[in-house]
Amino acid sequence: GRLLDGARTCLREYGVPDDDQDVIWTAGAFELPAVAAAAAESGRYGALIAIGCVMRGETPHFEYVAEEVARGLGAVAREHRVAVGFGVLTTDSPAQAFARAGGEAGNKGYEAADAALRTADLLAQLSRAPSGD
Repeated sequence: GRLLDGARTCLREYGVPDDDQDVIWTAGAFELPAVAAAAAESGRYGALIAIGCVMRGETPHFEYVAEEVARGLGAVAREHRVAVGFGVLTTDSPAQAFARAGGEAGNKGYEAADAALRTADLLAQLSRAPSGD
């Protein structure tokens, strides 16, 4: 929730009205790439912001999920040429997560939104750039 609050604060600061923001919940972090791909394919979004948290446990499951989420979201950005802000925390403890979700380490939801909006703007500029022919 604190990551979402941070992302929405950033969007408002950039002038994106709440009515132009969709929040799509997934069952977990692993599902983010598939849902992001569907959102990108819809053509409705100028930018996507993926936020969540994968916390290390007692098994290697953490590595598999964190790696696949990062790889999958990167693939969505490249394949669909859409800005994808990466705000998925990978932490060892709840304390680390809270520190990065509005605590002493900032708010990675805000930072992901900022990166997504800046990247969307840059992609738009590049698509309008003369080809040089």
